[in-house]
Amino acid sequence: MTTLDIYQVDAFASTVFTGNPAAVIPLTVWLPDNIMQSIATENNLSETAFFVPTATGFSLRWFTPAQEVDLCGHATLAAAHVLFQHLGYDKLCIEFDTRSGLLVVEKTVDGYSIDFPATMPKSVTPPPALLAGLGVPAQVVMAAFDYIVVLENEGQLRNLKPDLSQWLNLDLRGVVVTAPGDDVDFVSRCFFPKLLVNEDPVTGSAHCELAPYWSVKLQRETLHATQLSARSGKVSCQMNGQRVTLIGHAIDYMRGKITF
Repeated sequence: MTTLDIYQVDAFASTVFTGNPAAVIPLTVWLPDNIMQSIATENNLSETAFFVPTATGFSLRWFTPAQEVDLCGHATLAAAHVLFQHLGYDKLCIEFDTRSGLLVVEKTVDGYSIDFPATMPKSVTPPPALLAGLGVPAQVVMAAFDYIVVLENEGQLRNLKPDLSQWLNLDLRGVVVTAPGDDVDFVSRCFFPKLLVNEDPVTGSAHCELAPYWSVKLQRETLHATQLSARSGKVSCQMNGQRVTLIGHAIDYMRGKITF
């Protein structure tokens, strides 16, 4: 029988029941991929993060209930939180080796600062299924690793009720819908039905696409954003050339053990 520690952390949140919950499982060596996928499916959270120590830091992988993914912001923040708060990590920065390259997390007075690659979305002709699922007029449609749809205002985004069945077979990871914010620079909602995550509470990786767009649009490098899911979450973004720094808080929800 195998027993593993598991932590559930609300990321991009200062209080429990907000932000985006992620499971974090520290390992000494990698488990078989099918076992990690089964654990993530059993957890049924948008992401489960696994990490193992390396010579310079940690190797980090992320699994949704359906499959492994290339980039996840909130579970990276959650993994760093577990290392800093529970596992005695005492250096200023944590280096994570991932499918998306090196990700560095720093603990600061403003929260956890995560350095990510920035991806500028490009204008595209929207697939018919994208517009059919949206159900409201789009101001702009772009694509990076998700489809990015810009709406006119925050109220339109809050009231959006997409037909997610239309988006199950899109060729990209998911659909990120955004608009100018009433009290912040921009707001967003993120939908990943093909990953069995219909609406993600707070999506760090999506801000790697959103921040570059809104930085150019608003002509500023420091941006404050809110993801308008039912749980909601705050993300601060700082553009640094081809990189973007995301800053957020994290808080423990649960700690336990799993056996199999």
